[in-house]
Amino acid sequence: MIQAKAIHHIGIAVSSIAEQRSYYEGVLGGVFEGIEDVPLQKVRVGFFRFGDAASGVLIELLEPMTADSPIAKHIEKRGQGLHHVAYEVSDIKGRVEALKRAGFSLIDEKPREGAHHNWIAFINPKSTHGVLTELCEPREA
Repeated sequence: MIQAKAIHHIGIAVSSIAEQRSYYEGVLGGVFEGIEDVPLQKVRVGFFRFGDAASGVLIELLEPMTADSPIAKHIEKRGQGLHHVAYEVSDIKGRVEALKRAGFSLIDEKPREGAHHNWIAFINPKSTHGVLTELCEPREA
């Protein structure tokens, strides 16, 4: 139904990207790809690539921009750590519609714009065995 092409990225909630950068870059050996603010989601994201562009995985550090952001609430409730796993898909609109028809609980009833202007949609963890799942359709260049 989802037909994921690959794991697109793994999202990790952090209080400060700057404080954790040396770990992901220096200790783990990730290649820092930059920081992007996503004001609609009240989050700042920092990207680290592991592996090559074609088959590697991004780690996305999620830092809250405001005290009322979903990431701030996540950190307050669960602490820093794993937030979600994002799977790359094509036809995200069709995937979301199929999930709705199948009775999945969706956080996003329609895809929305995320970091790097990708289309994203989250599936409620209640429907995915406790793991917050993101569908991600990269925008064409």
